Amino acid sequence: MLVKCYVIDDEPLAVQLIEGYVKQTPFLELAGSSTSAIKALEEIKTMQVDLLFLDIEMSEMNGMDLCEQLPKDIRVIFTTAYSQYAVESYRKNALDYLLKPISYCQFLCAATKILSQYECTSSEKNIETIFVKSESKLKKINLKEVLYIEGLKDYVKIHLNGGQPSVVSLMSMKSLEEMLSKNNFMRVHRSYIVNLNNVDLVERGRIVFGKNYIPISETNRDEFMARLSNLNIICGK
Repeated sequence: MLVKCYVIDDEPLAVQLIEGYVKQTPFLELAGSSTSAIKALEEIKTMQVDLLFLDIEMSEMNGMDLCEQLPKDIRVIFTTAYSQYAVESYRKNALDYLLKPISYCQFLCAATKILSQYECTSSEKNIETIFVKSESKLKKINLKEVLYIEGLKDYVKIHLNGGQPSVVSLMSMKSLEEMLSKNNFMRVHRSYIVNLNNVDLVERGRIVFGKNYIPISETNRDEFMARLSNLNIICGK
């Protein structure tokens, strides 16, 4: 499959760089580009665009403001020289946040995220691994080893089995919930997503992982119990 991309940056050389990266990436297709945020916004609304590479500090319009006016199905990767917008970008459910100067390796790691999401939503086949950024590194996570994911404000903490250290990453719970929806993961509370395959004990309305207790919200309880029944898990009272 091809992901149709659009590039917005008020610096022509920055546009040329990202255009070049898009053209050398097999699963990406360049739908268009512009150094004018206002012109780009008008064009995007008339064409198919799956992924937007978007600068933030631009003369005509701030990239964060432009992001609010985009169709909801367009994913965004911010490309900027300013690190202070990182937290806000994840609040807007950005796919990634790249700091200039951007290498092709960084670009490819970010772009691959949308491919993984598309493959997950367009296929009945579950994904087995995901990559997350943690401490300036890209870490591969085997989903079978995930016990639960904890939301910590603008970060998530991925708890793994077998005594493995948890992984903390700057990303949104919403994006993870969407990505893992077909892998038997469920959001049982606003702050917790659990791997139903690794649930062994439910006690007094809480999921038990060793010494940790995960609350189940009232709104999610019926669905949670129904999905456990489908897995033939017997819950204690």
